[in-house]
Amino acid sequence: MIAVFVIGYLAIALEHTIKVDKAATALITGALCWGIYSFAPDIVLHYNSQESINVIAQSEQTPPWLKEYLSHETINRSIDDRYGSTPNIIKRKRLHIPIHQFPAEETPEILHGYIEHSITHTLSEVAAILFFLLCAMTIVEVIDAHEGFRIITDFIKTTSKVKLMWIVGLITFFFSAALDNLTSSIVMTTLLKKFMKKKKNIWMFAGVIIITANAGGAWSPIGDITTIMLWIDGHITSLNIITSLILPSLVCMVVPLGILSFKMKGKVVRPEDTRVKHQLSDPTTDTERKVVFFLGIGGLLFVPLCKVITHLPPVIGISFSLGVLWVVTELMHHSKNEEVKSTRTIVGVLRKVDTTTILFFLGILIAVASLQSAGHLGYVATYLDNHVGNIYAINLIIGLLSAVVDNVPLVAGAMGMYEIAPGGHFAVNGTFWELLAYCAGTGGSVLIIGSAAGVAVMGILKIDFIWYLSKMSLLALAGYLAGAGTYYLLNAL
Repeated sequence: MIAVFVIGYLAIALEHTIKVDKAATALITGALCWGIYSFAPDIVLHYNSQESINVIAQSEQTPPWLKEYLSHETINRSIDDRYGSTPNIIKRKRLHIPIHQFPAEETPEILHGYIEHSITHTLSEVAAILFFLLCAMTIVEVIDAHEGFRIITDFIKTTSKVKLMWIVGLITFFFSAALDNLTSSIVMTTLLKKFMKKKKNIWMFAGVIIITANAGGAWSPIGDITTIMLWIDGHITSLNIITSLILPSLVCMVVPLGILSFKMKGKVVRPEDTRVKHQLSDPTTDTERKVVFFLGIGGLLFVPLCKVITHLPPVIGISFSLGVLWVVTELMHHSKNEEVKSTRTIVGVLRKVDTTTILFFLGILIAVASLQSAGHLGYVATYLDNHVGNIYAINLIIGLLSAVVDNVPLVAGAMGMYEIAPGGHFAVNGTFWELLAYCAGTGGSVLIIGSAAGVAVMGILKIDFIWYLSKMSLLALAGYLAGAGTYYLLNAL
């Protein structure tokens, strides 16, 4: 599985060299990883005591065959006391059940049950992410189809590369905290083509958007999926994460932008303003453009609010927002001819949404999920704890690993390694959890496929992996380390 994942990862990185779309490679990689795993799916559970095993056995979410096994069979426990004398950690033990321990006549049924349970759980999580992305991209496309982003582009007059970079970076930084890093990166990437024509400028500014979107999402409880996970599970509180991480996150943004300020020269060339010519054949009025823009942005802002109020997944809120925008645009253009409807309503706009990006997400997420189900990511976390030990170093490494694999399973693995302790580094709002939120949120900027924001921008603008690696990775790494150093100094003082 690891070999297949690495080969697939290299094929994605060398997409332009081998002339194979990264979405196709990701889909094949994900399917092959699960296919290999289906032949020998050892079962890995974590527990603190025999009582916790009983809780697992009685849980409604536990598959029936596993309930039977835990309740009646003699379990061969492989206990791993990973933490030794490390303070403030509630020790956890690993229950490893190799498939060959089951009776031969029951093995096919157990295999089928375990694989089906694992894949169903994986697909439910992946589907929520994919449909969220689809809805967000559709809302952005509708706004763009109505020229709604002209409200922002007309407000920003400067053509100086340095000034424009700071304006785009700051807007993205605070946009990510209010929305989330994925949605804000999609919105800001769409705006880039309104500010400049040259491909190299667009790609450079897109790199800035990725770095600043991830930095902005790290200090908000609703800005990144990993901070949402830690917040909902009670490892951090909303006000504390804001006050603790806003300065490190700001440093994470300022350092790479400051370095670029010395390297960027000149002005950007804006695309020709075709407003007059376009309006001759475009029956969309200024009022309609403003209604769609503010309704679309308001719908995106509604998503975190819905999450806070209802505790429902973000996909529910964005589905409602898209539905409202759909109804409004249908009513807005109902009396117009079919040619206008085909380019202004949701039905017409859906044809423009980049589905290859959605399929790439599907492939890469199910591939990473297979490694998580097989226990590979858990073994990495265990290795870090055994051989590193220092919580600052562990989090820095987890953050850099999130540039290679998705940060969601890494954070989930870290949350599984450690329990919330009554005090110390692992208490609620403890140093470990705060730094984990920062590192997992910003470390993915080091590689373009290390974050949802990076993957989305990569798909929209067709950015080359190697280009990002050579032009932006060191800048992102400098900001990441500077922000982590700022957090360390704030806590050491």
